[in-house]
Amino acid sequence: MSEQVSLREAFLEASSFLEAAGIQEPNANAELLLRHVLDLSGATYWAALREPFPAGASARWEAAIRRKAAGEPAQYITGEQEFYGLTFEVTPSVLIPRPETELLVEAIAAEGEKLWPSGAPRAVDIGTGSGAIAATLKHLRPAWHMAAGDLSGDALAVAKSNFERLGLSVECRQGDLLKPFTGETMDILVSNPPYIPAADIEVLQPEVRDYEPRLALDGGPDGLAPYRMMMDQLSLLASIPRLIGFELGMGQAQDVAELLRSAGHWSEVYIINDFAGIERHVVGVRK
Repeated sequence: MSEQVSLREAFLEASSFLEAAGIQEPNANAELLLRHVLDLSGATYWAALREPFPAGASARWEAAIRRKAAGEPAQYITGEQEFYGLTFEVTPSVLIPRPETELLVEAIAAEGEKLWPSGAPRAVDIGTGSGAIAATLKHLRPAWHMAAGDLSGDALAVAKSNFERLGLSVECRQGDLLKPFTGETMDILVSNPPYIPAADIEVLQPEVRDYEPRLALDGGPDGLAPYRMMMDQLSLLASIPRLIGFELGMGQAQDVAELLRSAGHWSEVYIINDFAGIERHVVGVRK
């Protein structure tokens, strides 16, 4: 970085550097990292742009920009990601929460409220990762008994940290999909499982392919293996969930919806489009 520059000049210099490195949305990434390094938020950031860049922060700033230029997701550099207005710790052990998953949370919260208007159902988030789905549902529906499961112990540690920091009571179980809940009641099942076909992982954008956990990406040969396994594992439970919701990949909605319809447990099965109009979630309801 050039010496004796303002925050705005440092931002412009970094943005140009990221653009030359082929990074998408260089301005947004540079702003996010500048806010993080200098601990600036809201109007404070904009008011400070004309001020000199603090010399003591130069090394951290340059290191952050070089990591981003190498392709590392900005969320792993800052260590956090916002989801539904809540801030979650994220590490390379967990998938970075995406905005479209908020639509699944909203659908489950709304359907659950209709099914149990004054009750306290037990809801379980399978493959919880950072805990974003489980935490947000507990935040929106405090009366629900919320649980979360993940195969990865490292991911579950991140989720537990997030639940504790947010002051939310969520039970955690480690294991393969529904197995940790064998013999138990599960009124609501929600999951954003790995859904990328194994052969497609190598052609994903580098930020995802090289940095996000493969365990949270690889959905088997056609990307549908986790959904089939969960359908098979329903027999392990004490009862079939009345409400079920899955996030899935592009082009998978009809196949997953047919899995639910073929199971015959839910009177209504419908698909939700994401913000880009892509069929992104399948929900099953037994009324």
